[in-house]
Amino acid sequence: MTEAADAVETGRIEAFSDGVFAIAITLLVIELKLPETKDGSVWHGLVHEWPQFAAYLTSFFIIGIMWANHHSMFRSIVRADRVLLFLNLLLLLWTTLLPFPTRLVAENLRGGGTNATQAAAVYSATLTLAAISFSLIWWYAVRGGRLLAEPIGTSRDEWRSIGRFSVGTLLYTATIGISFASAGAALAIQFALAMYYLFEQVRSN
Repeated sequence: MTEAADAVETGRIEAFSDGVFAIAITLLVIELKLPETKDGSVWHGLVHEWPQFAAYLTSFFIIGIMWANHHSMFRSIVRADRVLLFLNLLLLLWTTLLPFPTRLVAENLRGGGTNATQAAAVYSATLTLAAISFSLIWWYAVRGGRLLAEPIGTSRDEWRSIGRFSVGTLLYTATIGISFASAGAALAIQFALAMYYLFEQVRSN
């Protein structure tokens, strides 16, 4: 496969991934349900359904930030091989799954108890698997530099870049355990991590 063909292949990865991210983020809003208005108050019904709107907004921003960071990665990754294709598919697997645990949290968070913590744990596990997939893509592209537009630098620079991009993976993993202690705390940490990843993590040094 020539370098030019590789560059075209990278473009196809981006186009396909953009479509998948768009579908996943759209599925979130489809999962929203109309509030019950037995007392005749739409406003009261909307307030009562706050968990589903909180879960929707959190997952919307997480998927949106994932898409933005994917875009950042593929400004640096200009060549692709078969391994990169499947690592990218692994990331998209967990991305498209995210609407399910989002709905699970929305349905169980308000009631608290075991159901809430278990739902939060499933949500945390999904985000952890997505974070691991992201890290694997960047790690695979950076090591050796053959898929990058420009090599990162020394081996130390490579590991620093990988570590900066992957720092959230350990914290996402920790939220699985935290979920069983406090579903709200786990979700708060995940939201804070999303804010961290708002900032550019793909840098050359």
